[in-house]
Amino acid sequence: MHGITLAMILSHLVDSYGWKELGKRIDIKCFNDDPSIRSSLTFLRKTAWAREKVESLYLYTLRKERQANEKEDGL
Repeated sequence: MHGITLAMILSHLVDSYGWKELGKRIDIKCFNDDPSIRSSLTFLRKTAWAREKVESLYLYTLRKERQANEKEDGL
């Protein structure tokens, strides 16, 4: 994921799911208790297992979005 920052990943996920759904998919306090991009980035930069879950969900989300776009385009 060269060139993609953690902030970009997190923003994409929040745009795609919203904080509530993101907190359900990855149950961590920074997503469920007064969430913000800033507090989440602070936590994710210090916590490798949580960052790995976020990155994994991001890749999954990109694949699903690409598949949906291909269906729309008739590919």
